[in-house]
Amino acid sequence: MLPLLFAIILLLGIFDIYITKEMLASFFISNIFVDTITGTLLGGVLTGNPMISYILGGELTDAGISLYAVTAFILSWVTIGVVQLPAEVEIFGFRFTFYRTLFTFITTILVSLSTVLTMNWLLS
Repeated sequence: MLPLLFAIILLLGIFDIYITKEMLASFFISNIFVDTITGTLLGGVLTGNPMISYILGGELTDAGISLYAVTAFILSWVTIGVVQLPAEVEIFGFRFTFYRTLFTFITTILVSLSTVLTMNWLLS
C-alpha cells in the first residue's frame, strides 16, 4: 500500500503546482448544465485538499466562472478523487468503487445545481 499512497500524494502535488486558474477557466462556456458537468469532471480529476478548493473556488469566481461550475468543482474536488481510484479498488474492490464514484458524480451535479438555485432563491 505504501507505494500506492506515495504515488497518490505525488500526483496531487503535481496537480496543485502545474494547474493554474487560467487553465481551468478555459474549460467553461457559460452554460449552466455544461459548466456544472465540466466542473464536476475537472474537480474529480484534479483532486486536492479541501482548504485549497475554497481558495481556488474564490479565484475561479473572481475570474467570472459561474457559481454552478465552481460549486460542482469544489464538491467533486473533495469527494470523487480519480487519482485515488486505484488505491480504492485495491482496498474496497472494483464494484464498490465504481458505484461509489458513479453515485458521487450524480449527487455532486444535483447538489451543486440545487445549492445555487437555493442561494439565488434566498437572495432574491
